[in-house]
Amino acid sequence: MASCRYRLDRFIAQHAAFSRRDVRLLLAQRRITIDGEVAVDITQPVGPFSLVTLDHVVLQQQQPLYLAMNKPVGVVSATYDNEHTTVIDQLRHSTECPLEPAQLEQLHIVGRLDRASSGLLLLTNDSLWSQRLMAPEHKVAKVYHVTLAHPVNADYITAFAAGMYFPFENITTRPALLEIIAEREVLVTLMEGRYHQIKRMFGRFRNPVLGLHRLSIGQWQLPPDSWPGQSWQLAIKS
Repeated sequence: MASCRYRLDRFIAQHAAFSRRDVRLLLAQRRITIDGEVAVDITQPVGPFSLVTLDHVVLQQQQPLYLAMNKPVGVVSATYDNEHTTVIDQLRHSTECPLEPAQLEQLHIVGRLDRASSGLLLLTNDSLWSQRLMAPEHKVAKVYHVTLAHPVNADYITAFAAGMYFPFENITTRPALLEIIAEREVLVTLMEGRYHQIKRMFGRFRNPVLGLHRLSIGQWQLPPDSWPGQSWQLAIKS
């Protein structure tokens, strides 16, 4: 997972047969470039997607990847699982969004869905981007279509808006928006993503969740015509 920014001297020491002390000499000899420019300072930052060369040999050349998938029910939100098909397995056989094996190894999942749930799933090798989407303080809305075993009423709206206390973790959920769209169907908008949060919140009403389908994460919407298992690249402005 690409997330770190290094000082140049530390980066060179980790990626080439030179010590951090050697980097000053390398700089004086103009032998290091970052993103096409000659490096001049040992403290210069090297990001996960910086193009770094030493003596015209590439030490790092990684492009950011931003992917979306309509995750099917039964597929695990994991990079590896020895029992079930994972979203990486799905991508490995994708024809609409082909990736090299090295690219697949870089990916991590942004906001997991459990195996019984479906809908929008994001994947990336850019941890800063995924952290901005998932950190509760950034208040990125996530919208879910939920199908329930029993009818719902206005009491659910009030309870979700007030937040619910979970004694095991000693936390109270942030206010959530619940919209009733049919007798047993609702839209739920969360600004956080606690473990099995939606199922546990409906569990307070002893109303089992029969289906949970994520429609959006922030600005990213699940196209209504996408099919289970479909994946596509996202255009992210740097």
